Amino acid sequence: MATHTKPKPCRAEDQGVLEKEFRHSGLLRVVAVIAIVAMCILILAGLFAPGLRYSLVEPPAGPLDAPTFVNELESLVDSKLTRNNSIEVIPNGENFYKAEIDAMRQAQHSINIEAYIFHKGQIARQVAEVLTERAKAGVHVNLVMDSVGSFSTRSSFFKPLKAAGGKVYFYHRLRLHNWFRANNRTHREITIVDGSVAFVGGAGYADWWAISKKGEPRWRDTMVRVRGDAVRGLQGTFIENWLEASGEILAGPDYFPPLTVGADGVKALVITSSPSSGGSTRSRILFQTLLAAAQKSIYITTPYFLPDESMRAEMVRARQRGVAVNILVPGKKNDHALTYSSGRRAYGDLLKASANIYEYEPAMIHAKIAVIDGMWSVLGSANIDNRSFGINDEVNLAALDAQVAATLTANFDNDVAHAARITLQTWQRRSVWERMVEWVGWIVERQQ
Repeated sequence: MATHTKPKPCRAEDQGVLEKEFRHSGLLRVVAVIAIVAMCILILAGLFAPGLRYSLVEPPAGPLDAPTFVNELESLVDSKLTRNNSIEVIPNGENFYKAEIDAMRQAQHSINIEAYIFHKGQIARQVAEVLTERAKAGVHVNLVMDSVGSFSTRSSFFKPLKAAGGKVYFYHRLRLHNWFRANNRTHREITIVDGSVAFVGGAGYADWWAISKKGEPRWRDTMVRVRGDAVRGLQGTFIENWLEASGEILAGPDYFPPLTVGADGVKALVITSSPSSGGSTRSRILFQTLLAAAQKSIYITTPYFLPDESMRAEMVRARQRGVAVNILVPGKKNDHALTYSSGRRAYGDLLKASANIYEYEPAMIHAKIAVIDGMWSVLGSANIDNRSFGINDEVNLAALDAQVAATLTANFDNDVAHAARITLQTWQRRSVWERMVEWVGWIVERQQ
């Protein structure tokens, strides 16, 4: 019978030998100092390294729906405009969760979900139960979640789903071979059913998007339901990180069926964004290009507003040529107080240029939307911050459609009716404490 012996603890005399060697070995001390300095340099580089500067060599001319502009944008964001899409704007969790779960219940072939947040709770249980039932019925169920964003939900939560044949993976779990990339997360929120209908936006699966609690009203957010060829682009986006997490490339008619939406539908681009080694991303190029091209109006709703210098300068230039710039962000009811304070530092240049900035008051607002000139609408997972534009994997849907833009603009106006406008005078009267907190936030701004 095999016996097991406990490892012997480090004896006092062994510790004394190590201390003696360290005191008497100049080389060992030098190596230790070099290692500490190197670690400090790496940390400081991550916090303070300058981001990429973005500017267009020649700002676009002409209307934003002109073929010349569309052709340029397709090349810049590496995406082909599809023209046969149906896009339905669905505000707030009580509505978009119902739509998503109903679509899952009707699945006959496949359900693919990529989520930054899949948080154990009432909503997550409802989704898991539907996924389990569909997996038992023979539907391919594939779920990949970010290992940091969904850290609160353990693997055991999905035991019934996996027993029914569903596949569940966590993206970028910390391992020895990938710890250099540990800061890269999938921030995407995509649900695709039968390869023919998709939901995309900024909401994952968690109770705070749908269920109000005492003192904590449910979050304000928006998702869109997509049908048409844009769904193929979203499916391909899902498969990118599914491959990285599972080692599988999904293919076949269960995932890529023929699509029959009319050819006179909504025109749309799917912009899949992953950071290059130098930090450039397609999402960032998309926003910079649309801001530079705006001729009439810019509407931005974002939960985390930390625009870099290049983006702030582009918005100021837009104001200088007469473009109305309107920005809606969370107020004091937000889930990241430091990011809220850090973002307020960015107000100054914009307010001086007469941009309109509003802080939403009833609840945390988490919608990620931009509407440009009443033509282009951008909806997806990207925030206006460095993590979305230089660190995380993101996905955005850019729709060229006046009706979609009008719906989102009307939603913006309705939200602004429940927001406080920030003026240059009130911003300049910030307290010393507020300015100190902003400065602390600036130190780690590139990681927020």
